[in-house]
Order: sequence, then structure tokens, then C-alpha cells
Amino acid sequence: MTALRPERDSSGLPYDEQHASYGEPGAFEAPGAYEAAVDHLSDPLTDPLPGQHPSPWFRSGPAEPEPQPETQPEPERPLEQEWYDPEGYARDWYGTREPTYEELYGAYAPQQAQQPQPQPQEPQAPAVYDNETVGLRTADTRRIVEPQPQPQPEPGGRAARRKAAKKGASGAPPASTDPAAPLSRVEARRAERARRPSAGAVVSRGIGELFITVGVLMLLFVTYQLWWTNIRAHQQADGAANDLQEEWAKGKGKPGAFEPGQGFALLHIPRLDVVVPIAEGIDKSKVLDRGMVGHYNEGGTKTPMPDAKQGNFAVAGHRNTHGEPFRYINRLEPGDPIVVETQDTYYVYKMASILPQTQPNNTSVIGPIPPGSGFTKAGRYITLTTCTPEFTSKYRMIVWGKMVEERPRGKGKPSALVN
Repeated sequence: MTALRPERDSSGLPYDEQHASYGEPGAFEAPGAYEAAVDHLSDPLTDPLPGQHPSPWFRSGPAEPEPQPETQPEPERPLEQEWYDPEGYARDWYGTREPTYEELYGAYAPQQAQQPQPQPQEPQAPAVYDNETVGLRTADTRRIVEPQPQPQPEPGGRAARRKAAKKGASGAPPASTDPAAPLSRVEARRAERARRPSAGAVVSRGIGELFITVGVLMLLFVTYQLWWTNIRAHQQADGAANDLQEEWAKGKGKPGAFEPGQGFALLHIPRLDVVVPIAEGIDKSKVLDRGMVGHYNEGGTKTPMPDAKQGNFAVAGHRNTHGEPFRYINRLEPGDPIVVETQDTYYVYKMASILPQTQPNNTSVIGPIPPGSGFTKAGRYITLTTCTPEFTSKYRMIVWGKMVEERPRGKGKPSALVN
């Protein structure tokens, strides 16, 4: 307890007026009056606060129960240790809650504004502590490395190891089953031989690679035959037609004797949209494979020119690949025009008949009066020959036509080419 300090009184009244009630005679003789006066003069800065204890080991007499706010009871928190309770320790040292100013000073405290009551908080999940470190449990990141067994050398020295290796080579199981153990020379050689492919595997692998190579080459050959030969033959045929027309413009190319492979006329098939040069001879490399049509002019297959007064003008051409000028002659119908253009004349034929298939050695189809053509007497005819079926040369297909007009170039194009 401290002495009276009138200068700390906050009422602002004179000392005599503040303690006028104590001036009456016999006021301090009343029971408990002295203790009440002394408690009234206590210094709140140095004295312990009411309801609290200066030490956790010091317990005063029973105190009056303090009013508790209406809150929900806190759930019991499970504790893993019985020897340590942090919350119970905090309650013993600091009390259950912080007392208000009115509870500390009672009626002597000035009237303060009513403070809002704290809202009850929801209970939080209890923290889990580690039994050993009294800390929150975390994942154990320690790595446990088990010691690896070290390979032990074979007892008995080098001679014993050689003997064990020979025994393993004869068919007995190896002495060591540890995969990390080094292999002996014999074991290394056996492993190397096991990795090598057998003779049968090498042969089968070689045959497979050969088949793959042959297949690739065949695919390239088919692509060349069906695609590239047509492109190349069209270019060569167009170049020969342009050269022929330039020669005609210069006055060259009169009908007569021509060199093998020399172009001398143009064949028009309007229904098939075909315009192709006609060259002397049926040589495959010089004429047919260059996208042109060849005139039969040798030996027993020699035929007259279109300007002959009587005869069968016969030509041959590819049906597939190398420009394939006769690929669709099977679509011709009787009456379709076939025109042969020379330097000074247009020879117009009308399709008469077709022979779908005959033997390659049947040369009678290009004779003066071809059998099976429907012609009964000699005249001026045209014969188109090609291979059949498509993509083969097993048989021949024959188309015949009869001349219906001979028109000089000075009179202009015939109606078959104009329409």
C-alpha cells in the first residue's frame, strides 16, 4: 500500500471537500472504515490489479466470481502430453480474460462509453505437436540409405577364379549372382557371343531388306512409267508438232520419202481432243516412246501415204504411258471424224468399224481390204492400231475409217476441225 497522494486525484475538488465525510469525529472507528479508506487511496500504477495474482505460486483468499460474457463454451482440446499444458499454464499466469476498466476501479472510475461486447469466435482446430520437439509435425525429409553389399573376391586366388570360370563355361551356374559384380573374361565372351545375331537372323534380315529395296524400286518404276513418261512424251510431241509447223511455213515437208522418225503430218481426233504428230516408222525409241504416232512403212507392213489414190494408210500408237495418244480410241463411234493434216492438204476420214481384240501377228488388218472391217473393195482407208488390254501388250485393238473428204489447206480447215 502507498501513502496518500492528493495530487493524483482526478476529481478536481479541494482536499477538505473530498474528505469531508472523514472529518466527523469517530468516522474511522467504524468497523472496516480504515481498510475501505486505505483501499480507496491505492495507487493503480504500483498495486496489483484486482482479480489477478502477482505470482503464479501466490494464491490470495477466495475472490468474488467475476461476471463472464455469454459465449459458447470452448471445445475441449485433446492434449498429447500430460506433463505440459501451454493453455493451462497461460490461464494460471495471465488469468482467463482481461478485466475491464469498470471492474478494476468500480464506482470511482468516471463514466465511460459502453464498449461493444466481443463476438464469440468459432473454435479452431487444435494444433498437433510433435512428441519429441514440441513443434508442429512436418513431413520427414530424411533419406535412409541402406548400405549396399560389396562384392567379395573369390577365395583361393587367381587359380580358384579360373577354375570357377571354366566350370561356368561348361554349363554350371556362375558363382556370383550379383549384377554389379564384374564379369570374368569367359563370361564377357559368352555375353558378347549371345549379343551377336545368329546366321539365320542375319539371312532373314538381309532378305527382308532386299524385299524392301525391290519394293521401293518397283514403286519408283511404276511412278516413272505412269507419270513421268507421259510428261516427257507430251513435251517431245509438242516440240515435234511445233517444228513441223515451222517447216511447213518455210515451204519444207512436201509429201514424199521421209527419214525414219521424221514427222510429216498431224493426226486430229476431235472426239478425243487428240492432236499428235505422225512420224515415219514404228520404231519404239525414235517414234512411239516420244509420244508420236508411227506410220507402217517397212517390209510386209508397208502401207501407202494418205495422198495415194488407193490404199490403207495405217498408223500405230501407245495406249498407255509415253503420251498414250490412243488410250481412248475404243470410245470412237461410227461416223466420228479422223483428220490427217499435211503441209498442203486435209484428209478427212469417218470412223467405220472397230475390232476390239486380235493377235499381234495379224498383219491382215492393215491390208488394202482389211478382213473384218466391213470394206468389200479397195479404197482409201485409215487404220489405227494399239495394244489391249490397258497396261499390257498381249493383244491389239484395231479401228478403221474411210476417207470422205480431201481438202486443200488453201480452202481453210474442214468442218470437222471447225466445229
